[in-house]
Amino acid sequence: MALLLSDEKQMHLSHVIVGSFKNISQAQLVGDQAQALREVKKVIAEHMKVEAELDQRVRRRLESYSRAIPEGSQEWDVLYHKTFEEELRKRKLG
Repeated sequence: MALLLSDEKQMHLSHVIVGSFKNISQAQLVGDQAQALREVKKVIAEHMKVEAELDQRVRRRLESYSRAIPEGSQEWDVLYHKTFEEELRKRKLG
């Protein structure tokens, strides 16, 4: 099930991530902070887009089964997660 984050939440998460680099002695920010924030937000948005695409693909696959499986049932949840993990592996993301 795809996670949706508003633009504001993505930006907040970007600030948290970039801010956490300040606490890591082995990490050093190269360039300005605004650029780092934009890059982190871009990665978050790309990840969310891929996750939404995978969610739709998995849902279509489950809907194509000859026997209808009610969404929200334990069986549907198990099949959804199993199929989602398969799709991640196909894309070499998981």
